[in-house]
Amino acid sequence: MHHNSFIFLYGPPASGKSSLSLGLAKSLQRPFYDLDEMIEARAGVSIPQIFTTEGEAGFRQRESAMLTEVLNCDSGVVALGGGALLRPENRLLIDGAGPVLCLSAPFDRIIDRLQTAQGQRPLLDGDTQTRLLDLLEQRAAHYASFPLQLDTGDHSPEEAIWQAQMRLGLFHVSSMGVGYDVRVAKDSLDTVGTALQACEFKGPLGLVSDENVAGLYADRVMEALRQTGYNTYLASIPAGEQYKTLATVARLWEAFLAGGLERGSTVIALGGGVVGDLAGFAASVYLRGVPWVAAPTSLLAMVDASLGGKTGADLPQGKNLIGAFHPPSLVLADPQVLASLPVIELRNGLAEVVKHGVLADPVLFELCSRGWETVQENLDEIVRRAMAVKIRVIQEDPYERGSRASLNLGHTLGHAIETASDYRIKHGEAVAIGMVFAARLSERLGLASPGLVEAIAATLRSLDLPTDLPPGLDHHRLLSGLRVDKKRSAGKVRWVLPGRIGEVRWGIEVDEQLVQELTIQP
Repeated sequence: MHHNSFIFLYGPPASGKSSLSLGLAKSLQRPFYDLDEMIEARAGVSIPQIFTTEGEAGFRQRESAMLTEVLNCDSGVVALGGGALLRPENRLLIDGAGPVLCLSAPFDRIIDRLQTAQGQRPLLDGDTQTRLLDLLEQRAAHYASFPLQLDTGDHSPEEAIWQAQMRLGLFHVSSMGVGYDVRVAKDSLDTVGTALQACEFKGPLGLVSDENVAGLYADRVMEALRQTGYNTYLASIPAGEQYKTLATVARLWEAFLAGGLERGSTVIALGGGVVGDLAGFAASVYLRGVPWVAAPTSLLAMVDASLGGKTGADLPQGKNLIGAFHPPSLVLADPQVLASLPVIELRNGLAEVVKHGVLADPVLFELCSRGWETVQENLDEIVRRAMAVKIRVIQEDPYERGSRASLNLGHTLGHAIETASDYRIKHGEAVAIGMVFAARLSERLGLASPGLVEAIAATLRSLDLPTDLPPGLDHHRLLSGLRVDKKRSAGKVRWVLPGRIGEVRWGIEVDEQLVQELTIQP
């Protein structure tokens, strides 16, 4: 889906098109168009009156004309009438203009909605139930032909809006001042120039990538930017967590100067979480702050590091001890690039995906629990669901003053493991171990539901992620890493502890003796 594309909501009568389209448009901060309302406004009479005087053929002519008119307006969310795309020419008209999300609802739910709704529906006059049943049977294959589907029957209006965003892979984060779009779409790297133009980002641009990712994608992105008229300077940095330092940040500032970046310029972070953290932090300070765009190329960066606005670097004493809140102005995630990831890096990101399932999405957790093959077959949905969990949390608590702390599940011990191992243990591996450890703490404190520890551990093991502290880890360094955890409050480490899949508690103080006991390796 391109940045300037429309979104069309379609489906049977009373499936929720108008209300959901309006709510979706508000959430995404896009224009809203209700095709039926626009037809009535233009005609000066109601749709039943148009049917009476002109018949269905006359109404369909008006519908096609209005659809053509809408497509010449600013892109937004369009509520289509229940038969608007039965005409082949109308379906052809919107082809390429944007995705169609086809709504549905159980028969009895539609009947309930029809009975409480105002206004007549000409095609359902008379015996409403019989005529609706006939209409649904006639159009069943037609509605099923649209790949994107959403059953609105069991969802509240707010939840239906959220489910629609997950299906579309399109979100708008508005919790940190100026909002930004998050898009999950194939070929995002090839359309990055068009996306930046649509958002009116200015050049010259600074493209930041590490030496590994730059070799795979930098030329492709530079060409896409060149074709849209952007002058771009490539700043390549060494790959690896050990280079997430202030020295690398200073190197980026020097590169920005060499590339002629101005106060109105934009920085693009092309790569994994380290690239995003460093580029975002460098952008937050350069010339007192310039905008940046995240183009994550790893699973870990897509579902975690690219979202929320946390940027920064490490100190020798621990991870992310310096940084700033500086949210990206746009996030472009293309799940297709994950095919180039080494298996070990894909698994590294899956720890954060499982964490998001434990936090707030049992469906996501269940998908992961089926193992590696299921994950590979459903990677696009897994990315959208995992990103949705984090977006929802940061929307509620952008500056980590409350519920956002839940995102640190597994990270309290995880960060200490990374530091104690001199980063030989990858972030995802450390988080996986930390998550199981947090579940064990929760179990010992009587907060965890029966079987929770094994459910989390079994899911992680099915993805070849570790669940126990590695042998030989320096216990003193591990505990020292815990004591400098950046999430301390009043000198105490605060833990995030799971209670059941889909529910966690945060800010929990745990007796240090219990922590030491559980970290002693057998």
